[in-house]
Amino acid sequence: MPTTRPSPSGPLARAAVALAFWVTMAGTTVPTPLYPLYQQAFGFSPFMVTVIFAVYAGGVVAGLLTLGRLSDAVGRRPVIAAALLLAAAAADLFEVADSLAWLLTARVVSGLAAALITGAATAALLDLAPPERRLRAQTLALAANMGGLAGGTLLSGALAEWAGSPLRLPWTVMLALTALALAGLLAVPAMAPAAAPEAAPTGSGDRPRGSAARFRPRFQPLRIPAGIRPAFLRAALAGGSGFAVLGVLTAVSGLFLANVLGLRHHALTGLVVCLAFAATAVGQLLARVLPKPRALPAACAGLVLAAALIATALLTESLPPLLLGACVNGLATGTAVGTGLGAINGGVAPQQRGEAVSTFFAVLYGMLSVPVVGVGVLIQVTGLRTAGVTFSALVAVLAVAVAAGLVRRPRAPLPSAARTEGA
Repeated sequence: MPTTRPSPSGPLARAAVALAFWVTMAGTTVPTPLYPLYQQAFGFSPFMVTVIFAVYAGGVVAGLLTLGRLSDAVGRRPVIAAALLLAAAAADLFEVADSLAWLLTARVVSGLAAALITGAATAALLDLAPPERRLRAQTLALAANMGGLAGGTLLSGALAEWAGSPLRLPWTVMLALTALALAGLLAVPAMAPAAAPEAAPTGSGDRPRGSAARFRPRFQPLRIPAGIRPAFLRAALAGGSGFAVLGVLTAVSGLFLANVLGLRHHALTGLVVCLAFAATAVGQLLARVLPKPRALPAACAGLVLAAALIATALLTESLPPLLLGACVNGLATGTAVGTGLGAINGGVAPQQRGEAVSTFFAVLYGMLSVPVVGVGVLIQVTGLRTAGVTFSALVAVLAVAVAAGLVRRPRAPLPSAARTEGA
């Protein structure tokens, strides 16, 4: 049975949703500059740093595959509010943490918050935008998502470097921002569907009381639509390679700066990761304008260049190649992700897009987490420098393999990425 859509709302409502999106994603990268401090305080190894990061990605994947459609069933605003409450719970856990177990628990909760907010906030921004401004709404969602990831680590690094209580103050600030975002949701309209309560789940608005009780979290199998399988896999492998580098940068940049370069500067750690995520957002915008046959090859070339730059930074103990490598990797990753989303939007029926997007990001976050743990094992065995160079070489090999697959399949161009949505 058809349901009503919320009428386009004003800028205040859209700003409130964007703020909630930004705050939740920012909370997921606040720990990045703090890992060396946690390591010193709790006495765990560099390997455990990578495990702490990996369990976050595991929480995201679990949330995507079990709760990815929750906002379709109960409405956007309740799910955004739930994500903010989970983000606040994670911040509380980090603030009172006194052992490794607390950190692991906080990261899982943070991952679940990110999984909930990504789909709900993106859909809400599209719902609240006038039809002629839907592309602008997609751009706003992208800015809030990647801007939060970039801003959280930069804010945390600055506070840890130049303010007191580095393991508490960043979380106090995040709690205050989360409270502000929750209050801002009062400006977001709630709209019940016109259909009867027993109607099919709506894609927008809030459901009548009691409908949430009928939602049952269930595991969503990973399915790749057959019509775009080659394009999907190539974009997912390229984007996943870049995500793997982002994961390693996020997990061990602070250790590299401190232990290899002798730069114990939390704000600098935050800057490295901030540049990577900001460049990823720019890369997704590039995917909209690059000629479609060139987008993924350009992304693969960028991944190879980024791997070479990061390896150079490790071998020469030099900061500039690391900063440049973070930017290049972000651009390449964003281009690959944007191309993959373009393939989904251009080649998958609307009723299958949610499932395809969930599968796409589950692959990306899987490649974000598993290689990080592998790097942690290598660090234990060979040391940080050798592990980083080995990992960079593997990323370059995978990118070259994807590029070679493109050359062998000249008649299977990727669908247009001109209408891609932000991740």
